[in-house]
Amino acid sequence: MNVFIFGLGFSALAAVEAFAGIGEPVHVAGTVRTAEKAAALRARGIAAHVFDGTAPGPTLGPDLRRASHVVFSIAPGSAGDPALAHHRADLDAAPELEWLCYYSTVGVYGDFGGSWIDETAPLVPRNERSDRRVLAEDEWRDYASERGVPLAILRLAGIYGPGRSSFDKLADGTARRVIKPGQVFNRIHVADIGRVTALAAQKRLAGTFNLADDEPAPPQDLVRFAADLAGVEPPPEVAFDVADMTPMQRSFYADNKRVSNVAIKQALEIELLYPTFRDGLSAIFSEESA
Repeated sequence: MNVFIFGLGFSALAAVEAFAGIGEPVHVAGTVRTAEKAAALRARGIAAHVFDGTAPGPTLGPDLRRASHVVFSIAPGSAGDPALAHHRADLDAAPELEWLCYYSTVGVYGDFGGSWIDETAPLVPRNERSDRRVLAEDEWRDYASERGVPLAILRLAGIYGPGRSSFDKLADGTARRVIKPGQVFNRIHVADIGRVTALAAQKRLAGTFNLADDEPAPPQDLVRFAADLAGVEPPPEVAFDVADMTPMQRSFYADNKRVSNVAIKQALEIELLYPTFRDGLSAIFSEESA
């Protein structure tokens, strides 16, 4: 299997780790935004190329044209998906291409007042970044249809994992318990993203799937649980209306929904590694305390 990943960041590197454990030879190549990051990944055996999304990556063509499985983990811009804009010809020239995967977001759904939704829910995005995701999903569906290649769109909930969790916010003093009555969010542990990506690649899974945990919960509950595990005092509660937040931070609270993950679990015949935030945070605490 020759895997190419646009955007070797937090989630995609978890997929690289999962690919390494599938029991067959896997060659991984992909992109990062800087030469320094590319050098660091090449030292780990990953064929990393520089691509910042504003112009074609000068060195990535040969690896992309060899790819059998391609994962897209970069944010779309105002002109659409950068990978498709700058490297469509390389994808067209990939004779062994057999599967595409696009990391989208549950933000494409917009607000449902806390109700449960699944993949059949209408898309009513409430900000520009989610609007762009909807358009990028459509771009990749059109391309996959033209090529006759299966495409899996994974709509990701809020991502957390080692080095990027409530423990880090508690440690650096940025954790807050913002209270907005009735507000809940789904999350997804980065290891579940990696595992699902690798399993979906093996199966050449096609379709659109939510990738979220089993238990949407108020955001303040995560902070309190992490503080209890760490043995530290949680930050005080503050009402949403008076909380000091950036416009982007506040925008996340405009969407309130409970996202079902039944479809992806049925398609891959799995349960999540970390079905609740308690499972995920407990594992992170154990790992980071070792």
